[in-house]
Amino acid sequence: MFSGISWHTYVSLVKELHDRRLRLTYNRGMLEIMVPSPEHEYYKKLVGRFVETLAEELKISIYPLGSTTLNRKDLNCGLEPDECFYIQSQNAVKGKKRIDLAQDPPPDLVIEIDITSSSESRLSVYAALGVLEAWRYDGSSLKIYQLQNREYVQYSQSQTFPNLSAQQVSQFLQQAGTVDYLDLVNRFRSWFRDQIQQSS
Repeated sequence: MFSGISWHTYVSLVKELHDRRLRLTYNRGMLEIMVPSPEHEYYKKLVGRFVETLAEELKISIYPLGSTTLNRKDLNCGLEPDECFYIQSQNAVKGKKRIDLAQDPPPDLVIEIDITSSSESRLSVYAALGVLEAWRYDGSSLKIYQLQNREYVQYSQSQTFPNLSAQQVSQFLQQAGTVDYLDLVNRFRSWFRDQIQQSS
């Protein structure tokens, strides 16, 4: 964690370190640099795959942009999410080589994995950028946050994927490491199909 870092220095570091496995979070002069662990990367891929599975089963079009750098000079903040998805607002950015959040909308959903460090400080950056929904997984439970009056409020269910509860997703994530990756994704898919049938 570094303090007193200028916007210019932050932007320069983003450019210089773009091919490194680093996560930079910049918030009004404070810069945090993190190195993701293999465990962190596994869970981010798994939760991201769950989101893609939900979209497939609901026949919802999504535009995944992974750890794309999200920043705004006028707000003096920026970061790279573990995973991010454009869903409702994807038509505004699909196919663009650069996302400019001064003009383009932010992602509709971001994912943060808190296995080795907390992403709580990153929530204020997402809120400033206007991200509508954030998921955080800490190794034991998934928390779903929705943006209300420029602040995040924790909810038990997702707004992006109605009828999906944080507790249900947590139960599948807790099986990671003991169940094969693709087997776990398929179990999640089968369970969600049953949920859809029961609600219809």
